[in-house]
Amino acid sequence: MLYYKPAADSELNLHLMRLIDEQYTKTPFYGWPRMRIQLRALGYLVNHKRVRRLMQKMGLQAIYAKPKTTMPCHEHKVYPYLLREVQVCRPDQAWCADITYVRMRQGFMYLVAIMDWFTRYFVAWETRSNSLLDEAAARRKTFEMGV
Repeated sequence: MLYYKPAADSELNLHLMRLIDEQYTKTPFYGWPRMRIQLRALGYLVNHKRVRRLMQKMGLQAIYAKPKTTMPCHEHKVYPYLLREVQVCRPDQAWCADITYVRMRQGFMYLVAIMDWFTRYFVAWETRSNSLLDEAAARRKTFEMGV
């Protein structure tokens, strides 16, 4: 049985993603149309479909005020904020977590960190390769098959 093995990103795509990331850090309100104009101003002949695909792959989206974003949906359950009245006064009382990507020479690494609120020390952290989603999908398939 043959399986499709996805091709790695080309050097040009990695370079374009680096440029997009740098520009997005400066101007997070740029969407794919303005990002394409910026890349063309730098001398790269790219079309909107490539810029859009690369930005989607990186998880980047223009930040701007969207209409009616504060309108609650009454059908959805509203969960209470459990730490509103809590005074964090000892270690291991409250933790927070974050996941982010770190740009590398040949792609991206994902960093997951868990921090204690009181001590502000990292309780745990882990890095994964840029194939994190592929690994998760592979694990899901093995669980479904019962392996």
